[in-house]
Amino acid sequence: MEIPSQSAITADNVTLELDGVLYTRVFDPYKASYSVEDADYAITQLAQTTMRSEIGQLSLDHVLKERAALNTNITQAINEAAADWGIRCLRYEIRDIHAPAGVVEAMHRQVTAERSKRAEILESEGQRQSAINIAEGRKQSVILASEAVQAEQVNTASGEAEAILLRAKATAAGIDAVARAIEQGQQSAQNAVSLSVAEKYVDAFGKLAKEGTSVVVPGNVGDIGSMIATAMGVYGAVNKSQATAQAQKSLSDRKSEQGEEHEQKKNSSSSPKDEMAKSVLESFERTQQRH
Repeated sequence: MEIPSQSAITADNVTLELDGVLYTRVFDPYKASYSVEDADYAITQLAQTTMRSEIGQLSLDHVLKERAALNTNITQAINEAAADWGIRCLRYEIRDIHAPAGVVEAMHRQVTAERSKRAEILESEGQRQSAINIAEGRKQSVILASEAVQAEQVNTASGEAEAILLRAKATAAGIDAVARAIEQGQQSAQNAVSLSVAEKYVDAFGKLAKEGTSVVVPGNVGDIGSMIATAMGVYGAVNKSQATAQAQKSLSDRKSEQGEEHEQKKNSSSSPKDEMAKSVLESFERTQQRH
């Protein structure tokens, strides 16, 4: 049977319009006929009053969310009261719930605001995470760039150091080889070195005008032979000064050695000289005695 629409006030003072459907079964016709005057009307009134009582205990939100529990409670309350009438309530269902227009509009605004709030929170969280990711990416980029620069500088310095060491070793080996060749070749090697110095002198003089606007040249610029002779003279003077220095060093070493030998001889021969002096004096005295 249908339960007519009726008003009910929730625990938060919201007026609702509700109707429902009730399913019953007569299990004792005698009680249904003689215990109550109009069983259908009595069941209908009992369902309405029970529904109002249950609605008054709940807020609007709970009425909408706990509809199944509400139906069960109403069915149980009806069965307790209608047991003496020979009637059993099989099922009760709330069919429609109508809230006031203002309440429905407020609910819509609340839902909209809640969804807008969640959307803004999610958007702000997204922007925050995006900013963090961008900052973290820049940080990692700067760190990697600095590490790359550091590695490049270390590699460059290591390569330059290795190159300097190799050039130094090559130069030392070249100087050693030239020195041995000059020592072995003697006069021929000296002439070859003189020729090389003269060629470099002429080549360097030819490049003077290319490296600046002001050039200082010797007075005999037109005499190539004189220029070569000058270069050879410079080289010869250098060789001569080196030879003189070596000779002076050898002479000083030899003098020091001779001085040491002389001191040793002097110390060792002091006693024979004394004996010789004594013998000379004795022979002189003997000669005076004869005369």
